[in-house]
Amino acid sequence: MSEVSAPEKARSAPPLDSPELYFNRDLSILAFNQRVLALADDQRVPLLERLRYLTIVSSNLDEFFEVRMAGLLQRLKFGAGPLGPDMLGPHREIEAVAKKAHEIISEQYRCLNQRLLPALAKEGIRLLRRREWRAAQKRWIGNYFQTEVLPLLTPLSLDPAHPFPKVQNKGLNFAIVLEGQDAYGRHSPIAIVQAPRILPRIIWIPEHLAGPNDFVFLSSVIHEHVQALFPGLTIQGFYQFRVTRNSELFVDEEEVDNLLDALADELPLRPFGEAVRLEVANNCPREVVEYLLKHFELSESNLYSLQGPVNLSRLAAIIEMVRRPDLLYPPFVPGLPPVCSHPENIFAQLREAPILLHHPYQSFNPVLDFLRQAVSDPKVIGIKQTLYRTTPDSPIIDALIEAAMAGKQVTAVVELKARFDEANNIRMAERLEEVGVQVVYGVVNHKVHAKMILILRREEDGIRLYGHLGTGNYHPRNARIYTDLSLLTANPDITADMNDLFMHITGMGKAPQLRCLLQSPFTMFQGIQDAIDTEIRHGSKGRIIVRVNALVDPDLIRALYRASQAGVEIDLVVRGACALRPGIPGVSDHIRVRSIVGRFLEHSRVYYFGNNGHPRLWISSADWMGRNLFRRLEVAVPITDPDLRARILTETLQLYLEDDCNAWAMRADGDYDFLRNPTDSHCKSAQDRLLEHYNRSSHYG
Repeated sequence: MSEVSAPEKARSAPPLDSPELYFNRDLSILAFNQRVLALADDQRVPLLERLRYLTIVSSNLDEFFEVRMAGLLQRLKFGAGPLGPDMLGPHREIEAVAKKAHEIISEQYRCLNQRLLPALAKEGIRLLRRREWRAAQKRWIGNYFQTEVLPLLTPLSLDPAHPFPKVQNKGLNFAIVLEGQDAYGRHSPIAIVQAPRILPRIIWIPEHLAGPNDFVFLSSVIHEHVQALFPGLTIQGFYQFRVTRNSELFVDEEEVDNLLDALADELPLRPFGEAVRLEVANNCPREVVEYLLKHFELSESNLYSLQGPVNLSRLAAIIEMVRRPDLLYPPFVPGLPPVCSHPENIFAQLREAPILLHHPYQSFNPVLDFLRQAVSDPKVIGIKQTLYRTTPDSPIIDALIEAAMAGKQVTAVVELKARFDEANNIRMAERLEEVGVQVVYGVVNHKVHAKMILILRREEDGIRLYGHLGTGNYHPRNARIYTDLSLLTANPDITADMNDLFMHITGMGKAPQLRCLLQSPFTMFQGIQDAIDTEIRHGSKGRIIVRVNALVDPDLIRALYRASQAGVEIDLVVRGACALRPGIPGVSDHIRVRSIVGRFLEHSRVYYFGNNGHPRLWISSADWMGRNLFRRLEVAVPITDPDLRARILTETLQLYLEDDCNAWAMRADGDYDFLRNPTDSHCKSAQDRLLEHYNRSSHYG
């Protein structure tokens, strides 16, 4: 029998808009968290880092419910139809997502109870249960309760004068079942106690009373002494619960006069949005569960019964309190290119050649030095910067403030709507405005997600521009744990485009005609589409390698399917959500999808196209999602220098395609296979190879 040709396969394949060719975005997000959870169960990973991964999954799931599940429930409530190309629709999607989330959470607690806690105990790190407390420990804990906890507690019995309290999003609460009457003759079968957020959830026991690393839960401390809150009554039960709420902020940007004020008014309401999930301890009686579900207007599918503490993310505190470096990843010192060893000459260096930095393997300090030198250089007359996520006490903010106070023209585009960083960004914007920085809050209905710094320097031949563009945020801490790329350049085309973009953001007018940058929402989608179409014309000689955090845009997925049908070889390194299904006969035979999950959070975005021997490569702030391509201001910068392009190709793409240590391959059904080399000593981890390279040599510049 003769082999079926590619054109015949394509003709027999389903249409490229068929729902069966797309995997659901939310299920893909949960699949990513399953891969992170696998690290918590991986004995090659240091023990405290395994605990960290467990807590990361909890934090990720919290945000998933606050945003993604909240959105699904809203769509179901208002009778919305299918939204994504998979066409599941809110009802079917909620069922599928809840089923997967229950599986992940059950596995979390199995991992904690059966593997992590016993392994920690063997290392002398113990979470003591109440039955394990010795007499001296009980006395110390009792005194701690009386002096540190009891004064902050407010027990609330539920009766007509005491309605159910407003339970904050993700707060720790206790349902107390009571029997008896108080001094006023009141009888309430249930009371609620909320644990104040100011109290630590994990409490260290002094070493002279226990081992060096013994801890107790705040919930255990309150449970042991709950009788003190209800004197004369009988405590029939004590049960932890936690509610997750819709945390999206609703601000109509076109209807408000001041976005900062509108967001500031909305933020206090966030902790009290509609409930989307109820977590209860697994010993909670059915009648109490039903009472809580009814009060929070939730169904059985929104209930999560847990075999342990209701907020595993709080266990991260143990990692900081335990002084056991042997149970953590070995420390490393980020490399520093020789050209950055004399930061006072950075502008002269950039006039000679661009500087490429690969974080966290290379230090973020050259970016800070670039900005600091601009502050101290009398020839620098202006600084323009976008700020999406950073910290209010960041050295970057300090530098901008110092520059403004020195009389330089400073413009900061602060994205107030960066989810869960809104309060930080409001405070940051106010600090900047106080010293005369020109603060702009982005573009109405479009988040400014591009990462740019532009320096304006008066030189002998006029004003010269110097720029920084990156794939990650201006967040010094994240630069130690996220993989990202930074480009420092004096390329006149790039910097002129950057200046045009800043002018367009702060002012008004038609979209600028850029020389080389791709920009969302105007030219990036079409630029990527054109690059894919070029590879389609090259057929089997075509080559595409893309690295993003998420790939869900249906139009770009269809373009990749067409490229595969034309014989183009395609490798996709997608950290998280991927709606494309690889390996479907006649559709995606030539597409491979892998995800790398390791010590660092993969965050770089790189687009590579073979272009028949004349490769084209961009680094970008944008994932391949509709929001990045059409509802955000994003930038992709072409890397035209052959040496830098070859370096990016090797370090961010080829090494990751060779990884057989932290790599997962996506199957056509959306599940992932772990591509672990059975011989650990010979496995090739991209992250470890880069760490080794930059620890050994810092000669790149």
